[in-house]
Amino acid sequence: MNKESRIKKIWGWVKRRKWWLILFLIVAWAFIYFFTGSTDNKATGFATATISRGDLRQVVTATGEIQPLNTINVGSQVSGTIEEIFVDYNSKVKKGDVLLKIEPSVLQASVDEAKASLVSSESQRDYAKSEYERNKILYEDGFIARAELEQSQTTYEQAEQNVNKMKSQYDRAVTNLGYATITSPVDGTVISRQVDVGQTVAASFQTPDLFAIAEDLSKMQIETAVSEADIGMIEEGQTVTFTVDAYPSQTFEGNVRQIRLSPTVTSNVVVYTVVIDVDNSDLRLKPGMTAFVTILISEKNDVWKVQNSSLLLRSFDGIVEDPGDATTKTHLAIQRNVGGTPTVVLVPYEKGLVTATETEIISDDIQEGDRIIIGRYGQTSSSSSSMRMGGGPRM
Repeated sequence: MNKESRIKKIWGWVKRRKWWLILFLIVAWAFIYFFTGSTDNKATGFATATISRGDLRQVVTATGEIQPLNTINVGSQVSGTIEEIFVDYNSKVKKGDVLLKIEPSVLQASVDEAKASLVSSESQRDYAKSEYERNKILYEDGFIARAELEQSQTTYEQAEQNVNKMKSQYDRAVTNLGYATITSPVDGTVISRQVDVGQTVAASFQTPDLFAIAEDLSKMQIETAVSEADIGMIEEGQTVTFTVDAYPSQTFEGNVRQIRLSPTVTSNVVVYTVVIDVDNSDLRLKPGMTAFVTILISEKNDVWKVQNSSLLLRSFDGIVEDPGDATTKTHLAIQRNVGGTPTVVLVPYEKGLVTATETEIISDDIQEGDRIIIGRYGQTSSSSSSMRMGGGPRM
Protein backbone atom coordinates (compact mmCIF):
# COMPACT_ATOMS: atom_id res chain seq x y z
CA MET A 1 0.00 0.00 0.00
CA ASN A 2 1.52 3.28 -1.09
CA LYS A 3 1.61 6.50 0.91
CA GLU A 4 -1.31 8.09 -0.93
CA SER A 5 -3.57 5.13 -0.22
CA ARG A 6 -2.71 5.20 3.48
CA ILE A 7 -3.60 8.89 3.68
CA LYS A 8 -6.95 8.27 2.00
CA LYS A 9 -7.65 5.40 4.39
CA ILE A 10 -6.85 7.48 7.47
CA TRP A 11 -8.95 10.38 6.18
CA GLY A 12 -11.89 8.06 5.62
CA TRP A 13 -11.54 6.72 9.16
CA VAL A 14 -11.54 10.26 10.56
CA LYS A 15 -14.59 11.18 8.52
CA ARG A 16 -16.48 8.17 9.86
CA ARG A 17 -15.56 9.01 13.49
CA LYS A 18 -15.51 12.80 13.40
CA TRP A 19 -17.77 13.29 16.45
CA TRP A 20 -15.53 11.13 18.62
CA LEU A 21 -12.53 13.09 17.47
CA ILE A 22 -14.16 16.42 18.28
CA LEU A 23 -15.08 15.16 21.75
CA PHE A 24 -11.52 14.00 22.30
CA LEU A 25 -10.15 17.41 21.36
CA ILE A 26 -12.56 19.16 23.73
CA VAL A 27 -11.57 16.91 26.64
CA ALA A 28 -7.90 17.45 25.90
CA TRP A 29 -8.31 21.23 25.83
CA ALA A 30 -10.30 21.24 29.09
CA PHE A 31 -7.62 19.09 30.76
CA ILE A 32 -4.88 21.47 29.73
CA TYR A 33 -6.88 24.55 30.78
CA PHE A 34 -8.01 23.35 34.19
CA PHE A 35 -4.84 21.61 35.29
CA THR A 36 -2.26 24.10 34.13
CA GLY A 37 -3.95 27.32 35.23
CA SER A 38 -3.80 30.68 33.55
CA THR A 39 -0.74 32.81 33.25
CA ASP A 40 -2.40 35.67 35.16
CA ASN A 41 -3.17 33.58 38.25
CA LYS A 42 0.36 32.21 38.33
CA ALA A 43 1.70 35.70 37.98
CA THR A 44 -0.37 37.25 40.80
CA GLY A 45 -1.16 34.29 43.07
CA PHE A 46 -3.78 36.32 44.97
CA ALA A 47 -7.54 36.56 44.89
CA THR A 48 -8.47 40.23 45.25
CA ALA A 49 -11.53 42.41 45.56
CA THR A 50 -12.20 45.99 44.57
CA ILE A 51 -11.93 48.92 46.96
CA SER A 52 -14.15 51.68 45.63
CA ARG A 53 -15.44 55.09 46.64
CA GLY A 54 -19.13 55.73 46.95
CA ASP A 55 -22.09 56.29 49.24
CA LEU A 56 -23.26 54.03 52.05
CA ARG A 57 -26.70 53.86 53.63
CA GLN A 58 -27.54 51.79 56.68
CA VAL A 59 -31.24 51.05 56.70
CA VAL A 60 -33.88 48.91 58.39
CA THR A 61 -36.66 47.55 56.19
CA ALA A 62 -40.16 46.61 57.25
CA THR A 63 -43.74 46.51 56.01
CA GLY A 64 -46.85 48.08 57.46
CA GLU A 65 -50.39 49.21 56.78
CA ILE A 66 -51.27 52.81 55.96
CA GLN A 67 -53.96 54.09 58.33
CA PRO A 68 -55.61 57.42 59.15
CA LEU A 69 -54.25 59.15 62.24
CA ASN A 70 -57.63 58.93 63.97
CA THR A 71 -60.56 56.74 62.98
CA ILE A 72 -63.86 57.11 64.87
CA ASN A 73 -66.29 54.20 65.00
CA VAL A 74 -69.80 55.65 65.23
CA GLY A 75 -72.36 53.42 66.94
CA SER A 76 -75.86 53.51 68.42
CA GLN A 77 -76.85 53.51 72.08
CA VAL A 78 -80.46 52.58 71.34
CA SER A 79 -82.14 49.76 69.46
CA GLY A 80 -84.54 50.08 66.60
CA THR A 81 -85.06 49.94 62.85
CA ILE A 82 -83.05 52.27 60.63
CA GLU A 83 -85.42 54.75 59.02
CA GLU A 84 -83.09 56.97 56.97
CA ILE A 85 -79.39 57.10 56.03
CA PHE A 86 -77.96 60.43 54.92
CA VAL A 87 -74.32 59.53 54.07
CA ASP A 88 -72.47 56.88 52.11
CA TYR A 89 -68.90 55.76 51.53
CA ASN A 90 -66.45 58.68 50.99
CA SER A 91 -68.99 61.28 52.17
CA LYS A 92 -67.43 64.40 53.68
CA VAL A 93 -69.07 65.24 57.01
CA LYS A 94 -68.82 68.00 59.58
CA LYS A 95 -69.21 67.65 63.33
CA GLY A 96 -72.94 67.49 64.14
CA ASP A 97 -74.09 66.42 60.66
CA VAL A 98 -76.91 63.85 60.74
CA LEU A 99 -75.72 60.43 59.58
CA LEU A 100 -78.87 58.34 60.05
CA LYS A 101 -82.17 58.16 61.93
CA ILE A 102 -83.68 55.24 63.81
CA GLU A 103 -87.47 54.81 63.71
CA PRO A 104 -88.54 56.69 66.91
CA SER A 105 -92.06 55.41 67.70
CA VAL A 106 -91.00 53.03 70.49
CA LEU A 107 -88.68 55.64 71.99
CA GLN A 108 -91.39 58.30 71.74
CA ALA A 109 -93.80 56.00 73.61
CA SER A 110 -91.22 55.69 76.37
CA VAL A 111 -91.01 59.47 76.56
CA ASP A 112 -94.81 59.78 76.79
CA GLU A 113 -94.97 57.11 79.50
CA ALA A 114 -92.22 58.78 81.52
CA LYS A 115 -93.95 62.14 81.13
CA ALA A 116 -97.23 60.73 82.46
CA SER A 117 -95.46 59.17 85.43
CA LEU A 118 -93.76 62.48 86.16
CA VAL A 119 -97.07 64.40 86.10
CA SER A 120 -98.67 61.82 88.38
CA SER A 121 -95.83 61.98 90.87
CA GLU A 122 -95.97 65.79 90.87
CA SER A 123 -99.71 65.64 91.73
CA GLN A 124 -99.01 63.27 94.60
CA ARG A 125 -96.22 65.50 95.78
CA ASP A 126 -98.48 68.57 95.73
CA TYR A 127 -101.17 66.75 97.73
CA ALA A 128 -98.62 65.51 100.28
CA LYS A 129 -97.24 69.01 100.59
CA SER A 130 -100.69 70.49 101.30
CA GLU A 131 -101.40 67.77 103.87
CA TYR A 132 -98.10 68.45 105.61
CA GLU A 133 -98.63 72.23 105.74
CA ARG A 134 -102.18 71.74 107.11
CA ASN A 135 -100.96 69.39 109.80
CA LYS A 136 -98.31 71.89 110.86
CA ILE A 137 -101.04 74.43 111.61
CA LEU A 138 -103.13 71.85 113.45
CA TYR A 139 -100.13 70.74 115.49
CA GLU A 140 -99.29 74.30 116.46
CA ASP A 141 -102.90 74.77 117.64
CA GLY A 142 -102.72 71.50 119.59
CA PHE A 143 -105.33 69.59 117.60
CA ILE A 144 -103.10 66.68 116.43
CA ALA A 145 -100.23 64.68 117.90
CA ARG A 146 -96.63 65.20 116.86
CA ALA A 147 -96.49 61.67 115.40
CA GLU A 148 -99.22 62.55 112.92
CA LEU A 149 -97.27 65.66 111.87
CA GLU A 150 -94.08 63.68 111.36
CA GLN A 151 -95.96 61.06 109.33
CA SER A 152 -97.28 63.73 106.94
CA GLN A 153 -93.81 65.25 106.70
CA THR A 154 -92.34 61.88 105.75
CA THR A 155 -95.05 61.30 103.14
CA TYR A 156 -94.32 64.71 101.60
CA GLU A 157 -90.53 64.11 101.45
CA GLN A 158 -91.05 60.68 99.86
CA ALA A 159 -93.36 62.24 97.27
CA GLU A 160 -90.71 64.88 96.54
CA GLN A 161 -88.06 62.19 95.98
CA ASN A 162 -90.45 60.24 93.77
CA VAL A 163 -90.88 63.34 91.61
CA ASN A 164 -87.09 63.56 91.21
CA LYS A 165 -87.00 59.88 90.25
CA MET A 166 -89.75 60.27 87.66
CA LYS A 167 -88.01 63.37 86.28
CA SER A 168 -84.78 61.37 85.82
CA GLN A 169 -86.67 58.64 83.97
CA TYR A 170 -88.29 61.25 81.79
CA ASP A 171 -84.94 62.90 81.02
CA ARG A 172 -83.47 59.50 80.16
CA ALA A 173 -86.34 58.73 77.78
CA VAL A 174 -85.91 62.11 76.08
CA THR A 175 -82.17 61.52 75.77
CA ASN A 176 -82.72 58.08 74.25
CA LEU A 177 -85.13 59.62 71.78
CA GLY A 178 -82.35 62.03 70.82
CA TYR A 179 -80.03 59.07 70.28
CA ALA A 180 -82.34 57.93 67.49
CA THR A 181 -80.69 60.64 65.40
CA ILE A 182 -77.02 59.66 64.87
CA THR A 183 -74.71 62.63 64.24
CA SER A 184 -71.03 62.85 63.34
CA PRO A 185 -68.76 63.47 66.35
CA VAL A 186 -65.92 64.91 64.21
CA ASP A 187 -65.09 66.46 60.86
CA GLY A 188 -63.90 63.79 58.47
CA THR A 189 -64.63 61.28 55.73
CA VAL A 190 -66.87 58.22 55.95
CA ILE A 191 -64.66 55.24 55.06
CA SER A 192 -67.03 52.48 56.16
CA ARG A 193 -70.80 51.97 56.38
CA GLN A 194 -72.08 48.81 58.07
CA VAL A 195 -75.89 49.19 57.83
CA ASP A 196 -78.72 49.81 55.36
CA VAL A 197 -82.20 51.26 55.57
CA GLY A 198 -84.64 48.83 57.21
CA GLN A 199 -81.96 46.99 59.14
CA THR A 200 -82.58 46.47 62.86
CA VAL A 201 -79.98 47.80 65.25
CA ALA A 202 -79.70 45.85 68.53
CA ALA A 203 -77.81 47.70 71.26
CA SER A 204 -78.80 45.46 74.14
CA PHE A 205 -75.34 44.07 75.03
CA GLN A 206 -72.82 46.18 73.09
CA THR A 207 -72.79 49.23 70.88
CA PRO A 208 -73.04 48.19 67.21
CA ASP A 209 -70.70 49.96 64.77
CA LEU A 210 -72.61 51.85 62.09
CA PHE A 211 -69.93 53.99 60.43
CA ALA A 212 -66.18 54.49 60.51
CA ILE A 213 -65.10 58.10 60.02
CA ALA A 214 -61.47 59.02 59.27
CA GLU A 215 -60.84 62.37 60.89
CA ASP A 216 -58.20 63.71 58.44
CA LEU A 217 -57.02 61.76 55.40
CA SER A 218 -54.39 64.38 54.52
CA LYS A 219 -52.32 63.05 57.43
CA MET A 220 -51.74 59.31 57.60
CA GLN A 221 -49.61 56.93 59.63
CA ILE A 222 -47.90 53.58 59.07
CA GLU A 223 -47.62 51.01 61.83
CA THR A 224 -44.66 48.75 61.09
CA ALA A 225 -43.31 45.74 62.99
CA VAL A 226 -39.53 45.93 63.64
CA SER A 227 -37.68 42.95 65.11
CA GLU A 228 -35.79 43.22 68.39
CA ALA A 229 -32.50 42.84 66.49
CA ASP A 230 -33.09 46.16 64.70
CA ILE A 231 -35.18 48.15 67.19
CA GLY A 232 -32.09 49.45 68.98
CA MET A 233 -31.15 51.46 65.89
CA ILE A 234 -34.55 53.14 65.54
CA GLU A 235 -35.02 56.64 66.97
CA GLU A 236 -37.85 59.14 66.84
CA GLY A 237 -37.47 61.65 64.02
CA GLN A 238 -35.53 59.38 61.64
CA THR A 239 -36.25 59.78 57.93
CA VAL A 240 -38.34 57.09 56.28
CA THR A 241 -38.97 56.30 52.64
CA PHE A 242 -41.56 53.82 51.43
CA THR A 243 -43.33 52.55 48.35
CA VAL A 244 -46.76 51.07 47.71
CA ASP A 245 -47.86 48.70 44.99
CA ALA A 246 -50.36 51.24 43.67
CA TYR A 247 -47.51 53.61 42.66
CA PRO A 248 -44.45 51.39 42.11
CA SER A 249 -42.38 54.13 40.48
CA GLN A 250 -42.93 56.71 43.23
CA THR A 251 -41.16 56.93 46.59
CA PHE A 252 -42.96 58.57 49.51
CA GLU A 253 -41.40 60.05 52.62
CA GLY A 254 -42.22 60.12 56.32
CA ASN A 255 -40.73 60.34 59.81
CA VAL A 256 -40.65 58.04 62.81
CA ARG A 257 -43.08 59.46 65.38
CA GLN A 258 -43.29 56.76 68.04
CA ILE A 259 -41.66 53.52 69.14
CA ARG A 260 -44.21 51.60 71.18
CA LEU A 261 -42.77 49.75 74.16
CA SER A 262 -45.32 46.94 74.09
CA PRO A 263 -43.75 43.93 72.33
CA THR A 264 -45.54 41.21 70.41
CA VAL A 265 -44.30 37.77 69.38
CA THR A 266 -44.71 36.77 65.74
CA SER A 267 -43.39 33.35 64.64
CA ASN A 268 -41.19 33.24 67.77
CA VAL A 269 -39.69 36.65 66.89
CA VAL A 270 -40.15 39.58 69.27
CA VAL A 271 -41.24 42.67 67.34
CA TYR A 272 -42.06 46.25 68.30
CA THR A 273 -44.50 48.60 66.62
CA VAL A 274 -42.94 51.70 65.05
CA VAL A 275 -45.39 54.46 64.06
CA ILE A 276 -44.47 56.63 61.07
CA ASP A 277 -46.14 59.94 60.19
CA VAL A 278 -46.91 60.48 56.50
CA ASP A 279 -48.02 63.59 54.65
CA ASN A 280 -50.90 62.75 52.30
CA SER A 281 -51.87 66.22 51.11
CA ASP A 282 -52.53 64.95 47.58
CA LEU A 283 -54.75 62.12 48.98
CA ARG A 284 -53.03 59.54 46.79
CA LEU A 285 -52.49 57.13 49.68
CA LYS A 286 -55.56 55.17 50.68
CA PRO A 287 -56.30 53.53 54.05
CA GLY A 288 -55.29 49.88 54.10
CA MET A 289 -52.48 50.08 51.52
CA THR A 290 -49.38 48.02 52.29
CA ALA A 291 -46.24 50.14 52.61
CA PHE A 292 -42.74 48.75 52.06
CA VAL A 293 -40.76 50.87 54.48
CA THR A 294 -37.05 51.76 54.55
CA ILE A 295 -35.91 53.54 57.72
CA LEU A 296 -32.65 55.45 57.23
CA ILE A 297 -30.33 54.79 60.18
CA SER A 298 -27.11 56.38 58.93
CA GLU A 299 -25.67 57.65 55.66
CA LYS A 300 -22.16 58.54 54.46
CA ASN A 301 -21.09 59.94 51.11
CA ASP A 302 -17.89 59.48 49.10
CA VAL A 303 -16.12 56.96 51.36
CA TRP A 304 -13.90 53.95 50.71
CA LYS A 305 -15.95 50.79 50.83
CA VAL A 306 -15.65 47.05 50.17
CA GLN A 307 -18.00 44.11 50.03
CA ASN A 308 -18.45 42.45 53.44
CA SER A 309 -17.15 39.18 52.01
CA SER A 310 -13.83 40.93 51.32
CA LEU A 311 -13.04 41.05 55.04
CA LEU A 312 -13.10 37.30 55.68
CA LEU A 313 -9.30 36.88 55.60
CA ARG A 314 -8.19 35.36 58.92
CA SER A 315 -4.39 35.27 58.56
CA PHE A 316 -1.54 36.88 56.56
CA ASP A 317 0.26 33.50 56.27
CA GLY A 318 1.44 32.95 52.72
CA ILE A 319 0.67 36.57 51.81
CA VAL A 320 3.44 38.49 53.58
CA GLU A 321 6.60 36.98 55.06
CA ASP A 322 6.72 39.00 58.28
CA PRO A 323 3.45 40.77 59.24
CA GLY A 324 4.91 41.84 62.59
CA ASP A 325 2.21 43.04 64.97
CA ALA A 326 -0.29 43.53 62.16
CA THR A 327 -3.42 41.39 62.28
CA THR A 328 -6.38 41.07 59.95
CA LYS A 329 -8.45 43.00 62.51
CA THR A 330 -6.25 46.10 62.29
CA HIS A 331 -4.65 45.89 58.82
CA LEU A 332 -5.62 45.12 55.26
CA ALA A 333 -3.41 43.24 52.83
CA ILE A 334 -3.42 45.48 49.76
CA GLN A 335 -2.14 44.67 46.29
CA ARG A 336 -0.78 47.87 44.79
CA ASN A 337 1.07 48.59 41.55
CA VAL A 338 4.44 50.12 42.41
CA GLY A 339 6.40 51.04 39.29
CA GLY A 340 4.26 48.70 37.25
CA THR A 341 4.90 45.75 39.56
CA PRO A 342 2.10 44.27 41.79
CA THR A 343 3.25 44.71 45.40
CA VAL A 344 1.67 43.59 48.67
CA VAL A 345 1.49 46.20 51.45
CA LEU A 346 -0.19 46.12 54.85
CA VAL A 347 -2.41 49.13 55.48
CA PRO A 348 -3.90 50.01 58.89
CA TYR A 349 -7.65 50.59 58.86
CA GLU A 350 -10.82 50.84 60.91
CA LYS A 351 -14.31 49.73 60.09
CA GLY A 352 -16.80 52.52 59.69
CA LEU A 353 -20.43 52.24 58.67
CA VAL A 354 -21.50 48.64 58.10
CA THR A 355 -24.52 47.78 55.95
CA ALA A 356 -25.98 44.44 54.96
CA THR A 357 -23.61 44.12 51.98
CA GLU A 358 -20.80 46.68 52.31
CA THR A 359 -18.40 48.08 54.93
CA GLU A 360 -16.78 51.49 55.11
CA ILE A 361 -12.96 51.42 55.25
CA ILE A 362 -11.41 54.27 57.26
CA SER A 363 -7.73 54.65 56.36
CA ASP A 364 -5.40 57.41 55.17
CA ASP A 365 -3.23 54.93 53.25
CA ILE A 366 -5.75 53.72 50.69
CA GLN A 367 -4.93 54.78 47.11
CA GLU A 368 -6.89 54.73 43.90
CA GLY A 369 -6.45 51.40 42.17
CA ASP A 370 -5.68 49.44 45.34
CA ARG A 371 -7.22 45.99 45.62
CA ILE A 372 -7.80 44.15 48.89
CA ILE A 373 -6.35 40.63 49.05
CA ILE A 374 -8.94 38.13 50.20
CA GLY A 375 -6.89 34.94 49.77
CA ARG A 376 -4.11 33.18 47.88
CA TYR A 377 -4.43 30.85 44.93
CA GLY A 378 -2.62 27.52 45.18
CA GLN A 379 0.78 27.38 43.44
CA THR A 380 0.73 23.75 42.29
CA SER A 381 -1.22 22.49 39.31
CA SER A 382 -3.49 20.45 41.58
CA SER A 383 -4.36 23.43 43.73
CA SER A 384 -4.92 25.51 40.61
CA SER A 385 -7.43 22.99 39.36
CA SER A 386 -9.13 23.04 42.78
CA MET A 387 -9.46 26.80 42.55
CA ARG A 388 -10.91 26.70 39.06
CA MET A 389 -13.32 23.94 39.92
CA GLY A 390 -14.86 25.77 42.86
CA GLY A 391 -12.33 25.21 45.64
CA GLY A 392 -12.02 28.97 46.11
CA PRO A 393 -9.11 31.01 47.40
CA ARG A 394 -7.42 29.86 50.58
CA MET A 395 -8.31 32.10 53.57
